[in-house]
Amino acid sequence: MELPQKPKVSRLTTALIAAVIICLLAGGTLGYAISSFTLSNQNNDLQSRISALENQVSTLENNVSTLQSATNVSTQVINLQSRLSVLENQVSALQSTANVSSQISDLQSRISVLEEQVSNLQSTINSFTQNVTYQNITYFLGENFSLSQLYEQIKSSVVVVQGIIVQYDFFGQPYYAEVQGSGFVSNLTGQFVIVTNYHVVDGATNITVTFIDGDAYSATVTGSDPYADLAVLSANAPQHEYVPLTITSSSTLRVGDPVLAVGNPYGLAGSVTSGIVSALGRTITESTAGAYAIADCIQTTTPINAGNSGGPLLNYLGEVVGITAAIVSNSQGLGFAIPSSSILREIASLITNGSYNNHSWLGASGTDMTLGIAQAMNTSVTYGWLIAQVTSQGPADKAGLRAGTTQVQVDGTSVTIGGDIILALNGTRIRNSDDLSTYVEEYTLPGQTISVAVVRNNATLTLPLTLGTRPPPT
Repeated sequence: MELPQKPKVSRLTTALIAAVIICLLAGGTLGYAISSFTLSNQNNDLQSRISALENQVSTLENNVSTLQSATNVSTQVINLQSRLSVLENQVSALQSTANVSSQISDLQSRISVLEEQVSNLQSTINSFTQNVTYQNITYFLGENFSLSQLYEQIKSSVVVVQGIIVQYDFFGQPYYAEVQGSGFVSNLTGQFVIVTNYHVVDGATNITVTFIDGDAYSATVTGSDPYADLAVLSANAPQHEYVPLTITSSSTLRVGDPVLAVGNPYGLAGSVTSGIVSALGRTITESTAGAYAIADCIQTTTPINAGNSGGPLLNYLGEVVGITAAIVSNSQGLGFAIPSSSILREIASLITNGSYNNHSWLGASGTDMTLGIAQAMNTSVTYGWLIAQVTSQGPADKAGLRAGTTQVQVDGTSVTIGGDIILALNGTRIRNSDDLSTYVEEYTLPGQTISVAVVRNNATLTLPLTLGTRPPPT
C-alpha cells in the first residue's frame, strides 16, 4: 500500500510570503529614506533663509547704531532696537528647534512673519534715513546754526595772558612794560594746561591768566618751542575754572572753510571774529624763531589784532584748528595761525620735557625759483627751491647738494645762482619754500633719509639725504 505524498505547495507558499515580507521591508526603508531626504532639504533651505535673515538683522542693527550716533533721536532708535531684539529672539528660537520633521510647518509660518517684520523695519529705517539726510543738509547750509550759541560754548575756555618784560630806552635805561595776549584751556594729555604763543610770554615774568569770569591766577611756563611759536602754561587755578577745548587736526581744513577767532584784542576780553580759510601751507617768520620759518601756517580772513595772539582759531564745530599768531601790517583781512597739527605733535613733549627737539634740518638756505631767475640761469625750470648756501658738514653738504656760485641782479634783487634746484622730496613736488618747509616739518623726522630730486646744469638727478636735528635757537 502506497503512502500519500506531502503536498509541494507549502514550500512555495512559504517562499512567496518571505519575498513579500522582504519587499515590504525594503519599500518601508526606501520610503523612510526619501522622506528623511526631503525633510533634510527642507531643513537646509530653512536654515539658509534663517542665516539670510540673521544677516539682515545684523545690517539693520548697524544702520540703527549709525543713525543713533548721527542725530538726537533716542526715542525712535530705542523703538527700533526693541523690534530688533524681538527679531533676534525669534531667530534664536528657530535655531534651537531640534525635531525638524515635526516643526516644518511652524518654521515656515514663523519665517514668513519674520520676513514681514524685517521688511517693515527696513521701510522704517529708510524713512528715518531720509529725515537724517535732510537735517545734515540744512546744518551744512547753516540753517538753524548760531554763532552766538557756539560762542557761549567756548567762551569759558579762552583766557587773557598777561606778563611783565624788561625793555631799554634810547639811553640804555631799563623800564618795565606789560605784554598781553590770549590762550585757551586744553587737557589733551590728561593734564589741564593753557596753550598760547611763545612770543606772548617770551622773557615775561609775573605771568597771570584771567578767565572769562574775571578770576585771575598766577602762571608759569611749563614748556615752549620758539620754532613753532608755541608755549604751554600751568596755573594754580581750581579745577572748576578749566573748560578744555577739543583740538582737531588742521589737516582737515580746506580753503574756503569758515572759521572764527576768540581772543582779547587790545585787552577787550572775550572778543570773537569770523572769516574763512583763505590759504593753507603758508610760512611765516617770527623774531623768536631766528632764521627759520614757521611752516604750514593757516591764512585766514578772520580779523586778528594785537592781543589776539595765542587765542584759538576754531571751526564751526567749536574745535581748535589753529592758534592765531600774526598779521601783516596795514593789510585788510590777512592773518595767520599756527596749525593745530603742530600742537598735537608737540604738546606731550612740551609738558613732559619742557621743549620739542624733533624739527628736521636740511642745512641749506635758498630762494624760490621765478621766470627771471630761470632766464638768468639759462634753464627752463621756473618752479622749485634754488639752493644759495649749504652749511658745512650739514645734511645737504653731506648729501652732495651744491650751493650757488654767482651773484646776479634779477629784477633789482641780488640772487645767488648756480646751485641745485630742489624739485621734489620723496616724490612730492616742491614749488617753493612754503612747500619745502611744510613737507620737512609735517612729514619727516631727524635721522630720516629722504630722496631729493634736483636740477643741476639742466640735468635731473636724485640724491639720498639724511636729515639732521635743527640746532637750538640762538
